[in-house]
Amino acid sequence: MPPTHLHTLTKQWGYHAVKGYELNNNTWGLKHATSGGQRTHYDGPGPEGRGIAWSSDWEWQGGEHQVKSYVYGARQFDRPLLQDIASMPVDVAWRYDTDHIRANVAFDFFTDPDKKHANSSGEYEVMIWLACYGGVWPISEAKRPIARVNIAGYDWDLHFGYNHGGKMKVFSFIPAGPNIHHFEADMKEFFDYLVFHQGFPDRDQHLLIYQFGTEVFTGGPAFFEVPKFIAEVNTCG
Repeated sequence: MPPTHLHTLTKQWGYHAVKGYELNNNTWGLKHATSGGQRTHYDGPGPEGRGIAWSSDWEWQGGEHQVKSYVYGARQFDRPLLQDIASMPVDVAWRYDTDHIRANVAFDFFTDPDKKHANSSGEYEVMIWLACYGGVWPISEAKRPIARVNIAGYDWDLHFGYNHGGKMKVFSFIPAGPNIHHFEADMKEFFDYLVFHQGFPDRDQHLLIYQFGTEVFTGGPAFFEVPKFIAEVNTCG
């Protein structure tokens, strides 16, 4: 049974904030579509009143290799330095009602030395994909993984590349196995790996945004449901 929607966003940058979380109907690549649209819904608090439940329905045609949207839920926090974060626990569950799409399901983080930098980009972007549909591919300078690592009990292929005209360094962790529909972990472990093995400068990088959603290319009609998104940013001391 589909959830009961308490609030629906229909505009391109439609925004809704509730109890330390926010939703964005982020159709930033709308101009690449020949037709289609998207709506995002706040469906209430998560289990036992923790976190949020939300969903989105969409359909896009045209520009097969261009992203149309990254609809997301995000945790609000006070943008600490990465070195001052003790843990970033998350508990998320999601589902799609179709496989006939080109899309991913992913966490997306931006970091920057400037604490007041816009949360739509940064010096670094770190993505952790939980799913991939239709052969979509991460930003990858080498066109292949630069490492395979085990974090949070799963094997990941790590890709690296550049975005925003080479100004933003992008790390993408892609599951080496099947899609992960329920994920409970400490996301700080991914950053710890990058610090110790890939030279990530946690001493001068502020965490700008902690978001989870689906990056959409084409397909649908599709319904994406997140019955549980619970996330925290816990600082040292």
